[in-house]
Amino acid sequence: MAVTAKLVKELRERTGAGMMECKRALVAVEGDIEKAIDAMRKAGQARADKKSSRIAAEGIIAAKEANGVAVLVEVNCETDFVARDDSFRAFVSTVTDAVLASGKTTKAEIDALELASGETVAEACKNLTNKIGEKLDVRRAIITGKADHVATYSHGGRIAVIVELEGGNTEVARDIAMHIAASSPLVVAASDVPANVVAKEKEIFVAQVKDSGKPENIIEKIVEGKIRKFLDEQSLEGQAFVKDPSQKVGKLLKANNAKVLSFTRFAVGEGIEKNETDFAAEVMSQVHGA
Repeated sequence: MAVTAKLVKELRERTGAGMMECKRALVAVEGDIEKAIDAMRKAGQARADKKSSRIAAEGIIAAKEANGVAVLVEVNCETDFVARDDSFRAFVSTVTDAVLASGKTTKAEIDALELASGETVAEACKNLTNKIGEKLDVRRAIITGKADHVATYSHGGRIAVIVELEGGNTEVARDIAMHIAASSPLVVAASDVPANVVAKEKEIFVAQVKDSGKPENIIEKIVEGKIRKFLDEQSLEGQAFVKDPSQKVGKLLKANNAKVLSFTRFAVGEGIEKNETDFAAEVMSQVHGA
């Protein structure tokens, strides 16, 4: 069978691959489009497997709400260029909808979810990896929605937050979510900071002022002040509210008869060890190797 432009076009539409790749695949199987698709899928699987060891630390964190339930989903890629790609963004949105509808949040559960296309998330991820040329990974997700008010806030898809509020209202919940995105507290209240963390900070503060020559009781008061400041900085309730730094978040919550039950903050790529490339050394090695 002759390899016509129409055949190449059909194969491109069915696989999303490039024109020359489609043409080569069709030529290799003498124009049999089904055999070409099989061959491309096998080759694509091999390419996806090769990419699996690469580091994907860029990407998007999607935040969605529906019927009092909210979800955050992080999907990673290798470069911020791909993070802006329309097909990647569409994939993230599709996966987020599937997670929100199913309530599944572990990686294994998400990978096994079936999408409207008939593919599982894992299969769709590999297929898009082949099309885009970068390793993609649905890394993590969280769902919540058992509180009086649930809100999300996303900052450019790079940082996203879920907040559960008892009392208050939706506007307060969204303001708190935005504050958390900006200020990154570790815990809700100062009392939630682990005792060993406080002890370690106190040890550091004592070391900082012990040679000041001040009386012991003054040193003790200085350390106590530093500890209070540290606890305020680490706790949501102790932080100055980003929209009105004259009041603390705890005061804002109290004024609105609200209590933060929980919050989760995701940042793209946090905790992923990234490769640091010395571009100058890389260029010089290529020059000397030429």
